[in-house]
Amino acid sequence: MTPLRTFLAAAAVVGLVGTGAALRSGTTVAHATPSVLTDGSIPDVAERVVDSVVNISTSHAIETGPVNFDPFFSDPFSPGFGDPGDRKAMSKGSGVIVTASGRILTNAHVVKDADDIKVTLQDGNDYDAKVVGVDPKGDLAVLQLKGNVPALKPLTFGDSSSLRLGDVVLAIGDPFGVGKSVTMGIVSAKGRGGMGIEEYEDFIQTDAAINPGNSGGALVNLKGELVGINTAIASKSGGYAGIGFAIPTNMARPIMEQLIRDGKVSRGYLGVSIGTITPMLAKEHNLPAQHGALVASIDPSGPAARSGLAEGDVVVALNGVEIKTSDVLRNTIAMIKPGTTVDLQIVRKNGSKGAIKAKLGELPADNLVPARQLRGQRQMPQQRRQLWPQQPQRPQRQQPQRQQPDDQDQDSQP
Repeated sequence: MTPLRTFLAAAAVVGLVGTGAALRSGTTVAHATPSVLTDGSIPDVAERVVDSVVNISTSHAIETGPVNFDPFFSDPFSPGFGDPGDRKAMSKGSGVIVTASGRILTNAHVVKDADDIKVTLQDGNDYDAKVVGVDPKGDLAVLQLKGNVPALKPLTFGDSSSLRLGDVVLAIGDPFGVGKSVTMGIVSAKGRGGMGIEEYEDFIQTDAAINPGNSGGALVNLKGELVGINTAIASKSGGYAGIGFAIPTNMARPIMEQLIRDGKVSRGYLGVSIGTITPMLAKEHNLPAQHGALVASIDPSGPAARSGLAEGDVVVALNGVEIKTSDVLRNTIAMIKPGTTVDLQIVRKNGSKGAIKAKLGELPADNLVPARQLRGQRQMPQQRRQLWPQQPQRPQRQQPQRQQPDDQDQDSQP
């Protein structure tokens, strides 16, 4: 990734199953009861949830001074010889209280490389925290407050899949380190993937104002339920531009639970490189299906190879659920427990349809294969991928940029 990461605190492999509302039979609507706005509903929700969001301050040592610029500074015979020592780089972000015992959910990039973590609660007091687990691929981390903590108000998890376009949501965090703030917007889009922000993406897009320092904060519905973890923005300037992204709770919660239980996240692995098919690409490349995930290459020792999946096949359904994009397939596979056998509905190169079973392996820890860019697919403009954590006190050093792959054919492996 080449652009600056407006990491409100911080490609290609996993994500979330099911991003839409479930269909229901009968005369009831196919979505959750819509939120009803009243004169006091938004203030009531804001006041009820704001104390469940915390400020997170981290620090880590960095080398600074002449030794970084003068190759002779470490020479005892140099006039400038001396010990520059270490300085502390400081950064700020946000987090969400998820248990009364002091467990905090935040973004992985908020606590990346941190030597010290301080959490400021609603009473204004700072508490030390330790890392329970970190998932860089999903950009999530779980913290635990140390020592005796006061009575806390954890947020209740909501069902992010029940969100509808236009639903009112509130974003709560600590933008620019000014203190906890609440902003309001709507759900602008769901299931945003292929952004090149995280390895696994299924973002909720919102126009609620999100700025550096909001990373790890809460996105809540009008019931006061946590539906997302604010993570990134798309911006040319680095500030709010009306496009913010939050990790949905239906993705964040199972990752959090694995981190608490195992200290790590185990993801399913099929062992294929895939790309999304569109009708235009299908016509241009004479592909056997109009939609689905095209198998571009296969790990010869992976589950796909053992199951009989072949290059050129198109996966159109997984366990009976339609697959329209490679992102959906990659995310779904990743969220399935390793060792699980899945049913794949495929279309072969010659147009024949078939079904195969594949027993998933576990995604290797070093698997970092960016998504395949089929010729003809629209590239994400560089300026829309800018994201970073709020780091107001970093001495003489800019926030390191997370590099994106060059614009070339790339593969995504679930």
